[in-house]
Amino acid sequence: MIGTFLSLISPAALAQNATNSSSVATLSAGFKFAGKSGEELYASVCQGCHMPDGKGATGAGAYPSIVVNGKRAMPPLGDMMNDDQVAAVVNYVRTHFSNNYRDAVTPADVKAARRP
Repeated sequence: MIGTFLSLISPAALAQNATNSSSVATLSAGFKFAGKSGEELYASVCQGCHMPDGKGATGAGAYPSIVVNGKRAMPPLGDMMNDDQVAAVVNYVRTHFSNNYRDAVTPADVKAARRP
């Protein structure tokens, strides 16, 4: 599963991370994402597929907005993020890219969405 996910990371995102020596590592020990803020997580994890503007890729496929369990081409990133991280990145997307959700996803919501 992790190998599949890593193969989905765009070459541009990898090159950007490799050339920016002052950036924080995307993965921490144990293949868990290291970022804490929604913006940081989106930039290092999500935008490779969903694009910097959040509109997603088009053409051969589209990428759904399923974070915890994944679906179709979207890997189950919930295994690599804790409940706080998932809530942070979901709330970031819900308040950016012309989205204007007034309610927030909580870590408790994320915990409930996880597979038993």
